Amino acid sequence: MTNSELAQMHWQHHLLSSIEVGIIVLNHDFVVEVWNQFMENHSDILPSGICGTSLFEHFPEIDEKWLRAKADPVFTLSSPVFLIWEQRPYLFKFGSNRPITSDSEFMFQNVTMFPLTSPSGNVEKMCLMIYDVTDQALSKRRVERLNEELKIMSRIDGLTGLYNRRYWQERFDMKFKLAKRRDKPVTAMMLDIDHFKKVNDTYGHQAGDRVIQALANVIKCSVRETDLAGRYGGEEFAIVLTDTDAKNAHTVAERIRSAAEATTVAHDGNNISFTVSLGLSEYGDHCQSAMEWLELADQALYDAKVSGRNQIIAKNLPD
Repeated sequence: MTNSELAQMHWQHHLLSSIEVGIIVLNHDFVVEVWNQFMENHSDILPSGICGTSLFEHFPEIDEKWLRAKADPVFTLSSPVFLIWEQRPYLFKFGSNRPITSDSEFMFQNVTMFPLTSPSGNVEKMCLMIYDVTDQALSKRRVERLNEELKIMSRIDGLTGLYNRRYWQERFDMKFKLAKRRDKPVTAMMLDIDHFKKVNDTYGHQAGDRVIQALANVIKCSVRETDLAGRYGGEEFAIVLTDTDAKNAHTVAERIRSAAEATTVAHDGNNISFTVSLGLSEYGDHCQSAMEWLELADQALYDAKVSGRNQIIAKNLPD
């Protein structure tokens, strides 16, 4: 071997060792021919221990059938193939470069597979380049998580944890459209706290907030996940009971009414009791709009208030 050939081998080896990208060369049988320093560092497998052997002998967790199918265009069409972490987090399950400070236990990877042709133009080998994209992946996931949290915050009432009025109204409009198409009962419920102003005037607004939270907890414990419960404003709440007629809705309403009556809110040495009034309206063909339906429940709530409070009234037909 000439001095120039030795020099060329030296800089090629130096390049493969210093580059912060995994480089693997495989033949048609997926026998490893090149295994650079990056791959050695992260796999703890020396080039001498893997070169000349099948890649799958050392990484049985890689789906051989899947990888061969992915690599087929490289060998048959001389076309590069790209694998991104969003589709598959990694090809090689390597640990994170920063196991203590990183939010991930493994390295997220993008992979490029491209053909290596012989002087005759035939694709005899394939090169895999493994890129560590852990920082980018975690950053994107953090942004997505933050966006999801902001989306949830925009829907939730901060005091009660129930849906806020804007989002509840959006969902209620959808419930109305669905009720028109489905032949299944659904009932709207409006309720509020009796003599709430007196609670605020006597015990203060913080106590009033505690009472609102207590009622919200009663509602959460009384309805199903398929129901739609929200804080409509102040001490007023709105609920849609899915697949529930007025009779069964009355049972749910009574559960809420009796649980609220039995609840005591402790605040600044005071034990505060409260009651609620409830109005019900089962959906029917007479409801020409979502607001007309809800107004029937609101009218029923008003009737419950003027009739003495701490009771339930249903209004299923327009006046």
